[in-house]
Amino acid sequence: MVSRKRSVSSRSRSARRSNATSTTPGVGTTYGVHGEVLSEPTHAPKHTSHRAPKKRRKHKHLVLKWILGILAALIAAGIGLFAYMYITTEIPQPEKFALAEKTTVYYNDGTTPIGSYAEQNREIISCADLPDYVGNAIVASEDRSFYTNKGIDPIGIARALYNNLTTGSRQGGSTITQQYAERYYLGETTTYIGKLREAFLAIKIAQAQDKSQVLCNYMNTIYLGRNAYGIQAAAKAYYGKDAKDLTLSEAAMLAGIIPGPSVWNPDANPKQAEKRFKRVIRIMDEDGYITPDQKKEAAFPQVIEMQQDNQMSGPNGYLLTTVKNELVNSKTFTAEDLETGGYKIVTTLDKTMQDEIQQVGDTRPEGMPDSIEVGGIAVEQKTGSVKAIYCGQDYLTKQLNNATQATFEPGSTMKPFGLLGAAQQGVNFNTTFNGNSGQVFETTPGVTASVPNALNTNWGYINLYQATANSVNTVFMDVNKHLGADKLAQIAHQAGIKEDIDTNTTYNILGINAITVWDLAQGHATIANDGVKNTLHIVDSVSSADGSKELYKTAQENDPIFEANDCHLVQKAMQGTTTYGTAAGVAKRLGRQVAGKSGTANDELAASFVGYTPQLLNVWAIWNPAEDGSAQVVPQFAGYGVSSTGYPSHLFEEFMSQALQGQPVENFTEPTDNGKIGGPDGTWGTGGGSSTRKRYTSNQWYRSTNSQGTTTETPNTTENTQPTNPTPTPNTTTENGQGGNGDNGAGTDGGGGTDGSEAPQ
Repeated sequence: MVSRKRSVSSRSRSARRSNATSTTPGVGTTYGVHGEVLSEPTHAPKHTSHRAPKKRRKHKHLVLKWILGILAALIAAGIGLFAYMYITTEIPQPEKFALAEKTTVYYNDGTTPIGSYAEQNREIISCADLPDYVGNAIVASEDRSFYTNKGIDPIGIARALYNNLTTGSRQGGSTITQQYAERYYLGETTTYIGKLREAFLAIKIAQAQDKSQVLCNYMNTIYLGRNAYGIQAAAKAYYGKDAKDLTLSEAAMLAGIIPGPSVWNPDANPKQAEKRFKRVIRIMDEDGYITPDQKKEAAFPQVIEMQQDNQMSGPNGYLLTTVKNELVNSKTFTAEDLETGGYKIVTTLDKTMQDEIQQVGDTRPEGMPDSIEVGGIAVEQKTGSVKAIYCGQDYLTKQLNNATQATFEPGSTMKPFGLLGAAQQGVNFNTTFNGNSGQVFETTPGVTASVPNALNTNWGYINLYQATANSVNTVFMDVNKHLGADKLAQIAHQAGIKEDIDTNTTYNILGINAITVWDLAQGHATIANDGVKNTLHIVDSVSSADGSKELYKTAQENDPIFEANDCHLVQKAMQGTTTYGTAAGVAKRLGRQVAGKSGTANDELAASFVGYTPQLLNVWAIWNPAEDGSAQVVPQFAGYGVSSTGYPSHLFEEFMSQALQGQPVENFTEPTDNGKIGGPDGTWGTGGGSSTRKRYTSNQWYRSTNSQGTTTETPNTTENTQPTNPTPTPNTTTENGQGGNGDNGAGTDGGGGTDGSEAPQ
């Protein structure tokens, strides 16, 4: 056992010795003279010195690989996201806000403006006619790299982002294309996500659209202060001219204030405006858009005084509102359409006539109470075109339209509809009726009352011509007794009157129901047009802004409602009013045939006059509303009668004497009266027998026509309305409130300034 151990030990030592005497010198080993090893360097174990460094290097390499991999993945993802967003970003439809421009309303000449509707004051124009320096000034001010960049400016974006992150400000780095994308397609964007989308859209636009198109749309979109959107509106707002006429200096000033138009414009900050102007001129020179001489000559321009938006003041507000209501009620346009569509609306209004009707309506005689309201309208009955309209003095003071909204009691101007009914029933207008005052009629089923005439005048036995001329209440109550209240209302509605007409009382022929001036004109226009109805309208057409495309045209209906000859009979009877009746002498003074009818409301709450020649109809009305809108008596003033009936006929004559100047004298068609005396059943008036009676009243007398239709005398008087109290007949149920006054002697419906419908249709 011992020897085996030695043996192993010897081999181990021998092996070590063999290793120590190796022929290859060890690095750092010291040898003696005989080659013996004197000393060896100190070494850590071989496995320790080699394995530890390898682990550190491997770990470092692994981290680097991960970092590079993540960066590569992020770059790849970024490229993919960019590609995805670029591919999926589509150029959308333009924002309605960007395309919105004002709609302008014109008189019937199509060139004289009345006013406009505008959510914003913008006129979109073609840029082809603009001087080059207009667009170049904007490029110099907003984006010097516009003509060369691809829709975005990376350096500008990075600079703006840095400033935003470091200063907390909201600096923009947008190019013109980006601003165009924002305004024209996206609306205002303020978030970073929104700006990112804006940038991609700008890149896409730069690839799809020509620079000139982008710049033009941008110029039509930008806000430039003074409530002006776009270069055209701004040119008018600051310089009173079209954009195509801007000078270099004027264009440079406008371009300079784009970043802050509300605070940098010459009104708010003239020093800043001039500073920005000089900057634009300098850049235009540096970038070669202008010559040094042009730079030297450029001077800061003077702007015109800022115009206040007062287009709704005076009568214009009424006209614009009436036009808008008509178009909205047509269901063709919405109010928003009209405010943003940029349309050209041509009305039927004649500028000269409109000025005349306004002047006549505004003129108030001495002693006329300020509380009295006036409404008027002039209509071309052959087409239904409203040529002029008097709605009030100032829309900003009172928005209620006296022609289309305020209502009044029309009184005897409703009688011609009963006269038409008699013609339809085959009643000869030479039939005699009892025209004395205080006759008893059944006014509603089972109720009777005594009806007076104006001033309680007894006219004796007269025919329908004379009863019309002198507005004799009892004769027309007799007519309505035969027609019936339903039939009278039906005729009026067929003629075009929209307002309610009471069908429960025969007093409706005396005009007891409130109505508008517009409505009354519509009804009479159908009779004046020989029974052919055309709905009254104030709009002729609507077209695109440049007039190249017609979008709407008011159709002329030419709807035959009544027999022409029946209407000719009514026209003939109404001519008596202006020759020897309640408006005697009007026809002579105008020098032409005039059909007319005066009306006084119950208790003298209103007065009106309807008159027309074959080519023009004119209606006037006055009433006296209290502060709460309730009807009050129209007092005597300026020499006009107790009921002031003569004042509306005065307004008619004043207006028509001007409106008909230069127009040919036309005559009404002479009718053929094929009706029977006493009506088809012989029960109308005094029946079919002949009668010749004479009576005396108010220092005037006349003889009524006989059964052969011979008229021997006619009275010459004016309508007046001294109130009287009717005396009910015994053993009957009496009506309350049927005061005898004016033309009618009946009244249940107080008119006068109450608010009617929103629009005339």
